[in-house]
Amino acid sequence: MSQYFEVHPMNPQKRLIQQAVDIIRQGGIVVYPTDSGYAIGCQIGDKKAVDRICQIRDIDKEHNFTLMCRDLSELSTYARVDNDAFRLLKNNTPGPYTFILKGTKEVPKRLLNPKRKTIGIRVPTNRIALALLEELNEPLMSTSLILGNNELAESDPETIREQLEKRVDLIVDGGHKGEEPTTVVDLSEGAPVVIRGGSGDTQPFEF
Repeated sequence: MSQYFEVHPMNPQKRLIQQAVDIIRQGGIVVYPTDSGYAIGCQIGDKKAVDRICQIRDIDKEHNFTLMCRDLSELSTYARVDNDAFRLLKNNTPGPYTFILKGTKEVPKRLLNPKRKTIGIRVPTNRIALALLEELNEPLMSTSLILGNNELAESDPETIREQLEKRVDLIVDGGHKGEEPTTVVDLSEGAPVVIRGGSGDTQPFEF
């Protein structure tokens, strides 16, 4: 049975954030709010936790995983970025975007796209997500929480609880969230390519 924390969306309780991060560091899987619905995540190097997430989401190793980052200070550790790409990232983060970039050797191979060696990078605006990342002091391996045949991320924590309380270690309830996914922009080959439209404006990437 998972734990269930009701966390204030504007002023996350530090005690609950610390407990959540303890669960993550002990190999736990956490469902948490972002600016575009709920995500499911674990520590970057935790193979067992990643495998469990793949089972819950019914995804395979071809899936594009995302590293949720608190800011761009960790970017160069995990992704290769040229000056033009960095300028675009700086101007559009934090925000509802996922950027596809070439991964570095610091990213476990199983998290990289096996053919393109890419990884998603995202800097959220959600205060609960940022508080978790600040306390964890490293990116969180994440993917949108999309269940069954749905096309959008789950937005209602009570519904998530009904479906997953026996399969995850922690559900962080940050209130009802919007369902529109992030805009996905591929910067791995130089010029930006919008892979998926979403809640982020695509205009900055159209030249």
